[in-house]
Amino acid sequence: MISVTRLNNEGFVINGELIEKLEAKPDTTITLLNGHVYIVKEKVEEVIKKVIEYKKSIFIGPQKE
Repeated sequence: MISVTRLNNEGFVINGELIEKLEAKPDTTITLLNGHVYIVKEKVEEVIKKVIEYKKSIFIGPQKE
């Protein structure tokens, strides 16, 4: 799961495995495989980074700090 923020500053989490596409229109639009669409404050690059970190945590496990 990744944390994102709606345009009204409300935070929520989304399943990174269900993201079908990301678009900058100019706001970042996340479309899921089930057709749900979310517009978030984070830039496309930031969402991609969060998805990569999420997937790393699944395959590698939590990183110790």
